[in-house]
Amino acid sequence: MKRAHRKIFRLNDKIASLESEIGQTSAELEYHRSINADAQEDAAIGNYIDREEAGLTAGDVRRFEKTIATLESKRARLAGKRDGLLAKLDD
Repeated sequence: MKRAHRKIFRLNDKIASLESEIGQTSAELEYHRSINADAQEDAAIGNYIDREEAGLTAGDVRRFEKTIATLESKRARLAGKRDGLLAKLDD
């Protein structure tokens, strides 16, 4: 098997791994969004402790969104490498 083929297979494995991680992180994000929505409602009618908790949960949501964006960026970079290798094989 050509070296390029092996690289493509490795890239495909890494891309699949990232997609799995993105799926898991997205599920966790939805969970944290639900908690954040409840915390924001409580903060609107609650006291300073509720507002503090709402700030923390909003931070969790932002952190998960940033993680997903980073993972998607890595996936896109690897897919670009893979596509470049595939284009070379076609030549």
